[in-house]
Amino acid sequence: MAEASVRPAKPIEAEHAGHRDRLRERFAEAGAGALADYELLELLLFRLIPRRDTKPIAKALLARFGSLSEVVNAPVARLAEVPGMGESSALDLRIVAAVNERAMRSAIRSREVLSSWSAVIDYCTAAMAHQTREEFRILFLDRKNGLIADEVQQVGTVDHTPVYPREVVRRALELAATAIILVHNHPSGDPTPSRADIEMTKTIAETAKPLGISIHDHVIVGRSGHVSLKGLRLI
Repeated sequence: MAEASVRPAKPIEAEHAGHRDRLRERFAEAGAGALADYELLELLLFRLIPRRDTKPIAKALLARFGSLSEVVNAPVARLAEVPGMGESSALDLRIVAAVNERAMRSAIRSREVLSSWSAVIDYCTAAMAHQTREEFRILFLDRKNGLIADEVQQVGTVDHTPVYPREVVRRALELAATAIILVHNHPSGDPTPSRADIEMTKTIAETAKPLGISIHDHVIVGRSGHVSLKGLRLI
C-alpha cells in the first residue's frame, strides 16, 4: 500500500517571519495608529529578540506593567523577570526610553519655551513621571524665554525632596537666568500639590522677585498626569 504523501509543516521561523513582515507593512502603510500597543511593542522586540515569537512577550510585558509607557520606563531588573526577556533585552528597552527622553529635551532647547509648553510637559513627564524617588528639576530661562539649562537640583525619597530656595536663586544668578520653571514628580502617581509644595513655591518666588527672577510655573508630574500651580492660580 502506497504511503500517503504528507506536506511538510511550515517551519515556525517562517511563520514568525511572515507575521513580522505583515506587521512592518501595516506600520509602513498606515503608521503607528494602525497598530495596537502590543503590536507596536512587538515591532520593537523583533530587533531586540531575534528568532523568537515576540507577541506573547509583548503581551506579558503589558500585562505585568499596565501600559506601554510603564513598560519602557520599568527598571531593568523587573523587565528581565518577564519570561523571554532577559537582562540584555531589558537594557535595550531602557535605551529606547532614554533616546526618546533625549529627543524631547533637544526639541525644547532650540525653541522659546513658553510657546512650546506641550513639548515641555511631554519632556518632563518622560524624564520624571516614572522615577521611584522624588526629583526637583529647574528649567532656567533667558530674557526671551529660551532654555539656558535644565538641571536636577535635588533627589529625595519616595515622598519628599529637600529644596533650598536660596540655592535655587543662587544658581539662577550664576546662569544669568531671568525666569525659571520648577518641576518635580510624585512617585505615588498623583500629581496633586501638597501644602508643602505650595509653600515652598511661594518662598522661592518671594526670594527670587527682588533679584529680577520670575517663577513662570511649578509643574508636578505623576504617572496619572500633571498639575500646574499657575494653572491652579496658586502662584
